[in-house]
Amino acid sequence: MRRLKLLMLLFCLAISLPLAYVVIQTYRGLEQEERSQLRFFSETLFNEIEADLAQLVQREERRTVDEYHFSGTPESPLSRPPAEPFILGYLQNNPDGSFQTPLVADLGNVPAEQYDLIAAIKADNALFNLKKFSIEPKPPWRKAPPKQPPKAKEGKKAAAGFADRYLSKSAAKPSKSNLGQKTVRREAITAEQALNLAREDEAIVPSVSRRQTDPAAAADATPASQPARPLSEVAAPGAEENAEPVERTAAAVETFQVEVAPMQSVYLRPGRYFVFRRIVINNQIYRQGFLLDTEAFLQDLAASHFDAQPMAQFTKLSLQVMENGQPQNPFESGAAVSVATFAIDRTFPAPFDFLSAALTVSDIPGSPARRALTFALVVLGLIMLLGLVAIYQSARKVVDLSERRSQFVSSVTHELKTPLTNIRMYIEMLEQGIAATPEREQDYLRILGSESVRLSRLINNVLELAKLENKQRYFDMRAARIEDVLAEVGAIMAHKLEQEGFHLTTHAAAVPAFAFDRDVLIQVLINVIENSVKFGRNSPRKEIAITAALEGAMVHIAIADSGPGIPSHLLRKVFDDFYRVDNDLTRTTGGTGIGLALVDKLMTAMGGRVAAANNTGMGCTISLYLPVAPPSAG
Repeated sequence: MRRLKLLMLLFCLAISLPLAYVVIQTYRGLEQEERSQLRFFSETLFNEIEADLAQLVQREERRTVDEYHFSGTPESPLSRPPAEPFILGYLQNNPDGSFQTPLVADLGNVPAEQYDLIAAIKADNALFNLKKFSIEPKPPWRKAPPKQPPKAKEGKKAAAGFADRYLSKSAAKPSKSNLGQKTVRREAITAEQALNLAREDEAIVPSVSRRQTDPAAAADATPASQPARPLSEVAAPGAEENAEPVERTAAAVETFQVEVAPMQSVYLRPGRYFVFRRIVINNQIYRQGFLLDTEAFLQDLAASHFDAQPMAQFTKLSLQVMENGQPQNPFESGAAVSVATFAIDRTFPAPFDFLSAALTVSDIPGSPARRALTFALVVLGLIMLLGLVAIYQSARKVVDLSERRSQFVSSVTHELKTPLTNIRMYIEMLEQGIAATPEREQDYLRILGSESVRLSRLINNVLELAKLENKQRYFDMRAARIEDVLAEVGAIMAHKLEQEGFHLTTHAAAVPAFAFDRDVLIQVLINVIENSVKFGRNSPRKEIAITAALEGAMVHIAIADSGPGIPSHLLRKVFDDFYRVDNDLTRTTGGTGIGLALVDKLMTAMGGRVAAANNTGMGCTISLYLPVAPPSAG
């Protein structure tokens, strides 16, 4: 058994080590896949936020230059309150530092409900005037040279991840530098738009000329080649009422060129940014944009793109703005994260380059493949464990059976040798005339008969066991009464019981005749009685009681003795092949270990069963159960 245990241990190691390696590598692969999936969807979330910001920037870039005045032709759409909660209002900063807003028509006559808002815009305009000349070191209307892509950093190459097997990072699309236009654009505006742009600042706007009324000359003229005149004189209402009518053609419509720079942002004060564009006309700079409430802005981004997403249940989104070059306390939304095992962040392109987002998570949700793999590994582990246990138990039983067979051969040899020796000895005594009297001669003959019966019963038991194992034992199932069987067994065992000093009592209740093999049942009862006599010959009380009663569809035959009993944990093992209880009593008592095993096999073959139980006091009871209507004999 020790060698068997060692071989099984080596077998377990030989299987477990490569299996453990495969499992570890598989879980690592799943972890990389889960992190890659989380990174992909995090990037998707950031892309959605960036796309939303790009739409906002592009919407503002598409506005005409005269929309930042309250009244125009038609009326400015910005004169209504902004739809976004984070936009406080729209503002135009004029070249002289004054401002105008499309929210009110007259800054000198502000409605009471808008007074606080206009006052805040005025204060923000004053702060902007202090910063606007130091925003960029070079004029923004000059086109910047194309930006070269950054070179890859030298250093240790990162290990290939899950996504690297499908996409090359070198071939990935470079990140944006601007959400809107990247360079200055030029566009033409009408004189009326120019007047709306400069209406609050007429005194400092250089004069522009009226085009020539001659269509032929006007077709060749450009705004830059004409004499300048104030914008107040261009298409002014009621001007030149007495002038002669002039035919207006497409070539005669007066237009002006303006330069529109990309959107940019500047920090004004805590919680406030000005997102604007530069408008240049006749070397005069106007700045048009909107005032951004950063706290409401972050809340709106989280509510619009993150809070309703399933990933908000296990990830935390942190949105942070830079104010005057210093990071501020981030706005956080989602699950609480104590220790971040995964983090990804992004700083957004201009004009929202002051905004950064970070996504962190403590426990990355497992993929369905992980659960399936875990379940498969648990099932495989249980199967392997049960298989190894079954193999070990089977091998142990085979080894135990082999040992018991070896002991059985030794026991049978001893059991056969003892009666043969006695028979031979008494025959020689008879031959030599030692039995001088007829009475002693009869005693010797009686002993010879008893030993021959004992020898015959032992041989029959061995033959019966061999026939049962080879399925060559046939049963003669005939209806008979149990009382007759008990009486015959008592007669057969009378001399043996009297010789050993045992008292046998039998009692059969009203049990109807039923089918069983009479000879087999007699053999079973004799084997049980002999077992009780063998182990109870040293007991103070030597009693054996056999009772038979009908219990439902079964006939219960109980053989109770007053012997030493059987250890409770061995009550079932005593019916195993060649099994003998290992104690002092069995070591001093003869036997082969096939008596009760043969009883169990014979009862099972007749459709019944056998059980053993210790009595309340001394001894144990062997119970035989036979069906009243057993299957037909075969």
